[in-house]
Amino acid sequence: MSTVHSYLSSLSLHIAGEWRGISGRDTLPVINPATGAELGRLPMATERDIDDALAAAQAAFPAWSQASAWERDRILQRAAVLIHERRDAIAHSLTLENGKPLADAQGEIDRVIETITWCAEEGKRAYGRVLPPRSHRLTQTTLKRAIGPVAAFVPWNFPMVLAARKVAAALAAGCTVVLKPAEETPASCIELVRAFLDAGLPPGALSLLFGVPAQVSQRLIASPVIRKISFTGSVAVGRLLATQAAQQLKPATMELGGHAPVVVFDDVDVDKVAAACAAFKFRNAGQVCLSPSRFYVHDSIAERFAQRLAAHAQALQVGDGLTPGVQMGPLNNERRLQAAQALVDDARAAGARVLTGGQRIGTQGFFFQPTVLTQLPASARLLKEEPFCPVAPVMSFATLDEVIALANDSDMGLAAYAFTNRLDRAAEFSERVEAGWIGINSFTPALADAPIAGMKDSGLGMEGGPEGLDAYLHSRFVSQSSLAT
Repeated sequence: MSTVHSYLSSLSLHIAGEWRGISGRDTLPVINPATGAELGRLPMATERDIDDALAAAQAAFPAWSQASAWERDRILQRAAVLIHERRDAIAHSLTLENGKPLADAQGEIDRVIETITWCAEEGKRAYGRVLPPRSHRLTQTTLKRAIGPVAAFVPWNFPMVLAARKVAAALAAGCTVVLKPAEETPASCIELVRAFLDAGLPPGALSLLFGVPAQVSQRLIASPVIRKISFTGSVAVGRLLATQAAQQLKPATMELGGHAPVVVFDDVDVDKVAAACAAFKFRNAGQVCLSPSRFYVHDSIAERFAQRLAAHAQALQVGDGLTPGVQMGPLNNERRLQAAQALVDDARAAGARVLTGGQRIGTQGFFFQPTVLTQLPASARLLKEEPFCPVAPVMSFATLDEVIALANDSDMGLAAYAFTNRLDRAAEFSERVEAGWIGINSFTPALADAPIAGMKDSGLGMEGGPEGLDAYLHSRFVSQSSLAT
């Protein structure tokens, strides 16, 4: 009961150094996806709240951008320590609202800590350059300076680490931030903001808004205060926000959807590869942009691989993420549950074979069976649309050229994976596949020090690594003469 009360009391906006609750504001229910029960009511930002957040970001920017990188590092490092100290409580809230197993929630928070720590250090390495001068009287340099107040938009599947990736990089660069997370998973982002504030972040440097997504995003992007937009989410929403940003001539980073192919060649240990694929495919119930979503397996081993993948899927313990031993939780919301069933029903109607799963589990919560399908026609929606659910289609191929064409037959190009013991195959796959994130004989989640950048409809710009920090910096060229003219 105390945990529930703690969760309820945490649902607030944070604007201009103050927490603002439900008084005088419309609210939305926050739902536990494992039970369907309401966890609490989330206050929705008014137009005045949005305007106050913008004014606060603008007012705080001069002092924060002029603070030394070492001062910003100190505050960010302290925030990481506070999150570590609060890890168990935050993970509990994250599982309550997102549904993922508690161990996965704890793992996400560990990545949050790593991300903040790395960005804090990288902020001290935002180097410019000294150019060879055209004259001995000239000193010519480039300087990197904070681009300005940032609007950051975050989805519900990895709410805390995706928020940390944007907020930590922006703050380390000297930007102020207005953060708009998903309304389905507010508490973990609230605790992220609380840690930065408790670490000494100046009032106004980081504001937190929840509300009607279109209303909040449109008002933030249209404001002359905001100089940079960063969004993680669906292709459809990304297109809309990128269009709005373009109308304002504002730079935008877009990490959008994925439809990652997995190519399994005939020279691998089928059992080991199937086990690795099952572990990564069904992580977070398949609600991962980098999730493997199309499995292309060589003709000679395709049936065996599919059977082994199905066996691993059947063996997964599915349930409430707070229950010890659970390996896969529910889908996050009713929309994803309906979408999963529609994709399976479409494939089945087109002649696909269901090796395991294919149905909702029970009537309480948003649970869906880990599912493996074979014999899908190319027209199946599952092969064209990002699934974002625990459904794995397995197809066969004969030649390298054929499978490269199949892997690239998507409007999206976020991630791609291949399993082979031949270096020539690995090299050719890495060179020819159209994806910004490539795994060979392994599945690697996004890392703090590595860039992630989708191709085609999967995004614009980069997040993570030095490239991600650069997205929040503006390079200036300075040519200074030693003689006044």
